[in-house]
Amino acid sequence: MKKEIIIIILILLLITTLNIITQNYTKESVENLKIKLNEISKQIDKDEVNEENIKKITEDIFVMWKKYKGKLEYYIEHDELEKIESELFEIKGYIEEKNYEETVPKIENTIFILEHIEEKYNFMFKNIF
Repeated sequence: MKKEIIIIILILLLITTLNIITQNYTKESVENLKIKLNEISKQIDKDEVNEENIKKITEDIFVMWKKYKGKLEYYIEHDELEKIESELFEIKGYIEEKNYEETVPKIENTIFILEHIEEKYNFMFKNIF
């Protein structure tokens, strides 16, 4: 009986530890992507749009996304990640077309999806039951 209890406690500790690790990684990923997306919004809101700077930030976002996506795929639904990737490509397309009016709503939608994923995969009792 003692062995079973010890095994159960160890499994619970392992699950909790892994959940904390994945939650921290998800939070870090979402925060860094949101910062970059907000930078683009701020650049667009300026009187003079610096196209080179916006393109540079967009490239940085895609480099970050490739880095984060590889690890996020292990524990987040692929549909959720595809939504983000789709939104990022639309943002990139609008920026390349210099259609900045459409870019800002897409950025806000992408940030909403990122926050939703962060909340959805948070370790809370309401998410367990």
